[in-house]
Amino acid sequence: MAPRPLSPTVWTSPQLAPETLAALAAAGVQQVISNRPDGEDPGQPTAAEMEDAARDAGMDFAWVPVSGMPGPAQAAAVAELLADGRPTVMFCRSGTRSAAAWAMSERLRGVDADELRAAAAGAGYDLSRLPL
Repeated sequence: MAPRPLSPTVWTSPQLAPETLAALAAAGVQQVISNRPDGEDPGQPTAAEMEDAARDAGMDFAWVPVSGMPGPAQAAAVAELLADGRPTVMFCRSGTRSAAAWAMSERLRGVDADELRAAAAGAGYDLSRLPL
């Protein structure tokens, strides 16, 4: 599955495989953010494995694990990681937690909540119940 656009520089995706990261780098992605806790599902790649694959592909990697919905600390961490506007793919099991973390981080910058919900809906994520 191809990452889905949330903004001109941020995409979200379900779980990525380490071997897919080189293609993302070749497409211009410069940073990968994992919102998936290690050990959530049997056989999923660990954050360390994903970091190695991202770095081997020439990308930066950040691990901001989210269980349930993101909290203020995770939103702030994502906001800091996205502040420079580098092309970034965020992922978790389905992409929903990543979309929520992105929306919450954008709210910290003052972006309108309805605008964020609409962008997420356009990417296939329903954030209508997320308090923004």
